[in-house]
Amino acid sequence: MAPPQWIIILFVFLFLISYSSAAPSSGIVGNISATEAENLPGMTHITLAGALLHGFKEVEVWVETAAPGVHTPIHRHDCEEVIVVLKGSGTLYLGSHVDDDDDGGGGTRPQEIPFHENSTVRIPPNHAHQAWNTNPHQDLHVIVIISRPPLRLWVYSDWSAPHESAKEMFPTVWDNKFLLKANANPKDDVLHHHRRHEL
Repeated sequence: MAPPQWIIILFVFLFLISYSSAAPSSGIVGNISATEAENLPGMTHITLAGALLHGFKEVEVWVETAAPGVHTPIHRHDCEEVIVVLKGSGTLYLGSHVDDDDDGGGGTRPQEIPFHENSTVRIPPNHAHQAWNTNPHQDLHVIVIISRPPLRLWVYSDWSAPHESAKEMFPTVWDNKFLLKANANPKDDVLHHHRRHEL
């Protein structure tokens, strides 16, 4: 005897709800004006499309604002990063590629790369770097795209710090927020994803 039609419809409906909450969306994943910002000292961060927020596996997109004089820590990560400058200007300090035989946080003195509105800046994987809003009169507004999310980074105390002294930060402040909301464990699928790329 076949089950009643309403049971089949209910089963399909429940399956679609559970699948849509687990699978990344292929359409609109959010609305920037309705997205909660993460406020950091002198900075605002919004994840527009994220691994932990939306299930992305290959790319993550952020919008960030930095007040005059604010800068990121000196850090590196094993993924590419692209910064699109929407408004303002600043300086990117870019160190050399991190190799096992390097002495310090980016090796020698970092290269200074000025950027301005409408600039697109690429940061290669495993290059220590730091971005500053060096404009004393204007906030810096950028879109950031990273590959291989969620982001795991290593932070240096200064440019001469040895690579082995860099402190690993994982998950980031904003990713930790999404993990807590989902009541998830960062040592499960997220770490497995990174280990798969490192092998």
